[in-house]
Amino acid sequence: MKNITVIGAGTMGNGIAHVFAQNNFNVNLVDISQPALDKALETIGKNLDRMIARESISEEDKTQTLNQIKTYTSMEEGIQNADLIVEAATENLNLKLKIFSELDQKAPESAILATNTSSISITQIAAETKRPDKVIGMHFMNPVPIMKLVEVIRGYNTSDEVMEKIMEMSKTLGKVPVEVNDYPGFIANRILMPMINEAIYSLYEGVAGVEEIDTVMKLGMAHPMGPLQLADFIGLDVCLSILNVLYDGFKNPKYAPCPLLVNMVMAGKKGVKSGEGFYDYSESKKAEKVAAQFT
Repeated sequence: MKNITVIGAGTMGNGIAHVFAQNNFNVNLVDISQPALDKALETIGKNLDRMIARESISEEDKTQTLNQIKTYTSMEEGIQNADLIVEAATENLNLKLKIFSELDQKAPESAILATNTSSISITQIAAETKRPDKVIGMHFMNPVPIMKLVEVIRGYNTSDEVMEKIMEMSKTLGKVPVEVNDYPGFIANRILMPMINEAIYSLYEGVAGVEEIDTVMKLGMAHPMGPLQLADFIGLDVCLSILNVLYDGFKNPKYAPCPLLVNMVMAGKKGVKSGEGFYDYSESKKAEKVAAQFT
């Protein structure tokens, strides 16, 4: 499998395209927005420049990587001759179902269809296609060029052959693939999101402030980043979406999102992407007051 199509040129999509291209795969990057595609190539270029500065790649490597990537605003054109298609669109069930229905109709019959979803059921997505045996989850971690883990999620009907191919392909990317079965949140977010949610509840209930909570987890548990800062980087709206998937999937109140998180998302405080969340990124100033006003 040498021809890869990535659907979606956002943070995850451009990172996935970068990693495949750097490992000599032919990559078609597809997005409905040409500005998004232009921004993706710019981001990939900047990330490659950082690697050059660290002397981990050469200028020639950068040029070759960028030459491996072609961009398309037409899905139909971008998926021709694809051996593997990796969907990396917004974490929205209806959008993903629509994309996979279209991919199933227009992609080569032999193509494997993968989704980078962080929580949505692979089995449900696969049910929108006539090739559920060829549908699989490839959950890359952000930032994709740096993080080693790939959760490889087996849907109910995913074949052993497809599972083996994706596990081996992940290794050729320099990643460490981990096989996971298809249940809400898989492993990474089933464990991570309740921790983040509990940190938000601790803030909501006045147990400690933003900095204090993050400091305890960084210094006491050796986490490189505190849970509230991590939530800001993930996106508070994304955290809320994943918690809702867990809550809906298990019907267990322990996954119910904290009211503070719900209020912050409704108020547009989504973390780094909006410039403000638990911390104030517009002024690089701690923003406990921003969070406190919603309690």
